[in-house]
This record gives sequence, structure tokens and C-alpha cells, in this order.
Amino acid sequence: MLVSLLVLNLILAVIIKLYCKLTCGICRCSRHLVGRVVVVTGGNSGIGYETAKNMAERGARVILACRSETRGTAARDQIVQATGNTDVHFRRLDLASFASVRAFADMILKTEKRLDILINNAGIFQSKNEKTEDGLLLCMQVNHFGPFLLTSLLLPLLKSSAPSRIINVSSMAYQRGQIDFDNLNLEKGTEFQRHQMYSNSKLCNVLITTELERRLKGTGVTVNCLHPGFVKTNIVDVSKGWTKYLAVPAKLVVKNAWEGAQTSIYLAVSPDVAEVSGRYFRDCFEVSINKLAQDAEIARKLWEVSEKLTALK
Repeated sequence: MLVSLLVLNLILAVIIKLYCKLTCGICRCSRHLVGRVVVVTGGNSGIGYETAKNMAERGARVILACRSETRGTAARDQIVQATGNTDVHFRRLDLASFASVRAFADMILKTEKRLDILINNAGIFQSKNEKTEDGLLLCMQVNHFGPFLLTSLLLPLLKSSAPSRIINVSSMAYQRGQIDFDNLNLEKGTEFQRHQMYSNSKLCNVLITTELERRLKGTGVTVNCLHPGFVKTNIVDVSKGWTKYLAVPAKLVVKNAWEGAQTSIYLAVSPDVAEVSGRYFRDCFEVSINKLAQDAEIARKLWEVSEKLTALK
């Protein structure tokens, strides 16, 4: 009996693993990007690295926007060596600092003649209950307010380079997100809720995509967001805390970084989505989002609140 159960479990595990591999979306588009400029935040590791590498393979001028100079330059050198494309560059960007975001955007606006693709990939999950130099909680600033400010500051160059694309890496965790405009930082409460903070920030990504699509109508700039899947990267360590209980089942459904980057790549290059905007994708397919993420009034108000908190206006 025990042997039979072990065999059945093994067969089930193989079936689950095979199903996950077969349903994993892969970008089949071979479009080149020679003459195009691409910015990838967090391009030094994981999904961001694989995305940036793919852009370089297509001949683009790729800018790795990363916080760590050591890791950023190492990633740049690896991509150059792997692709033969020497037009790959590291530029420092710390999304936890609005001053850094503004300095980066100012540098891009002054040195780049065009910007064809902006991929807001960088994000954090296991953040502590700590505030940034700007007075916002780390997770919310890195995952939402920082990318919001960066995108807003780069919009003039994106518009002048149209047709151009903005890709926001979100997560299916957005479905558990909540929006309380009086408590965006989750400061009102007795306990810091790390996982709720992450979900809220990912919901903000989707809502900002919704509002930005409305604001960009007629400009030739599209914006879409995506869920990359459960990816084995350094953003989540399933060996610690309650996540250790996910370690075994995670191995069955987890994607590697190359697989996790496919939807970002698809949205960046595929002609199928050249005129698609304001949508949410998973495994290179559009999927529906919940009612809260589609609420135009909440999306508009989130934009306005974000403008104030980032001192955009």
C-alpha cells in the first residue's frame, strides 16, 4: 500500500510539473530591436536580467537601471559577453530614493535621444517595517511610488519616441490587495502586515496601468502589466518563515527566471500587442482582472495621491 501511494504521488508530481511546463507562455516573436532604446529596472538579476539579455540579443541599446553598481556592472558584462552586443549599460537607480529616481530620469532625458521600451521590473517582497528617506514604507515606495515617479518623468521621451511601450511587472497577489487612501502605508494598525503590503503595492501597479492607459490615449504609447508566475528568484526565499512550507509544492510549479521573463518580453516586442493597452497578461495571454483593479475612479484617485506623495506636482 505504501509503495502504491508513493508511486501515485510520483506520477501526480510528474503530471503537475509537465502541465506547468506545457502551459508556460513563451514569446515566439523574433522581432529585432536595432536602433531602439530599452530601460529595464532591476536588470541585474532574475527576471530582469533575462529580460534585459533578450533585449540585447535583439540588438537594442539596453540600460540596466539597478541599485548596486557591483551587481549592475557584473550583469552588464555578462550580457555583453553572452550576446555580443556592446551597447549595454549600467545606470544607478535606487527606487527607495526619489532623489535617485529624479537623477536617473534627468540623466536619461539629457543623454538619450529616444526611449522605446520602459520595463518596470524591479520590486521587493520580504521588506521590513522601515521607512525610506522620503518617509514612505520601503515596499510601497520600491514597488509603486518609485516606478510611478520614474514613469511619469520619462513620459515626455516615451511620447516623442512613439510608438513606444511601458511594461509594469505586477503579480497575481494584487487580487488580495486593498486600497485605503487614508492608510496607503499601513501605518494605522497594531502590526506591520508584510504580505498585505506587497499585495497592495501590486494592486497599485494594475490600477496605475489602468489610469495611465486613459491618460495616454492617442499618444502612441501603450502600457500593460503582467503576472510573471511563481518564479525562482531571489525576491522570495521559501526556506524561511511560513514560506518554508511551500518549498516542496513550489518545486512542482515554480518557473525559472527565463520562463518568468517571457511575458515581459512578449509585451515588449510582439506585434500582437502593438495597439493593446491597459491590459493584464499572464503566460503571454491577456487575462481578466477583478472589479477593484478596473475601478476607474479609484485608479484616478490613486494617481492623484501618488502625484502628491512623490511631489510630482
